[in-house]
Amino acid sequence: MNRKFILGTRGSELALWQAEYVKSLLEKRVKNIRIELKIIKTKGDKILDVALSKIGDKGLFTKELENKLLSREIDFAVHSLKDMETKLDGRLIIGAITKRHKINDVIISKRRNLTIARIPFNGTVATGSLRRKAQLLHLRPDLQVFELRGNVPTRIQKYLDSDWDAIILAAAGVERLGLQKHISSVIPKSQFLPAIGQGAIAVECRASDHELISHLEKINHLNTEISVKAERAFLRKLEGGCQVPIAAYGFVKNKKLLLTGRILSLDGSISFEHQVSGSMNEPEKLGEKLADKLLSAGAGKILREIIKQTRLQ
Repeated sequence: MNRKFILGTRGSELALWQAEYVKSLLEKRVKNIRIELKIIKTKGDKILDVALSKIGDKGLFTKELENKLLSREIDFAVHSLKDMETKLDGRLIIGAITKRHKINDVIISKRRNLTIARIPFNGTVATGSLRRKAQLLHLRPDLQVFELRGNVPTRIQKYLDSDWDAIILAAAGVERLGLQKHISSVIPKSQFLPAIGQGAIAVECRASDHELISHLEKINHLNTEISVKAERAFLRKLEGGCQVPIAAYGFVKNKKLLLTGRILSLDGSISFEHQVSGSMNEPEKLGEKLADKLLSAGAGKILREIIKQTRLQ
């Protein structure tokens, strides 16, 4: 008799979409596999009235799922990769990363074709991300930026009920839920680099579950895996999280790995950016190299100041 695998997921519309997507991929590529979904509420789902940067980012949307993995209540869990810590419990591994979706952020607005440049002077924009806020203020220091929490449909509804000029969300979440009609424009990568792992879905399981790991290998997308390994190594070396405006994007082209990173001050007035390229066979080394380049250029001072401010709050 075939073993039944229990797949853990958060209960938001996007999390359920991602879990069903992974389930369907496995069912297409693994013969006679049986998968049952189990919904688990995380700390990030329960605390919705506090900015993410003030809660602390140690597994806000993943820790409860990982605890269920370790207690064997579930066999694997699906996460937005950008929510995962860069250092995992040694008993857990990322068994698969699916093909990456569009990595851009998008502007949600009642006005069509609203770009960052076209937002009215002293306009109002909402986002729950320090990375987005800092990059926005770097380009438009006149804007007023408000805090926005909640799942994707909730954020869009909050915007529709508000008098804000726009909100900013990840394209992947909006498009996966079929809410493209609300997108006013796509922000180019030159203006906004994404969060580490943005647009990628990660499947986490126990390192000892060799049967499941062999199944997960069949849905792993190698180029995405290589790219996000470099991004995560970059973030890990910087010891940054959601309290720090850090962005990066890696991609494979002509069997070479290209990686761009950006570190900003909280108000966006200072920005450091650098790009490196190297072998796709050593993505972590490339990520660490990029971190060292930015630190030596002076970005370390920004990081120290932000960490100091965070501790004083």
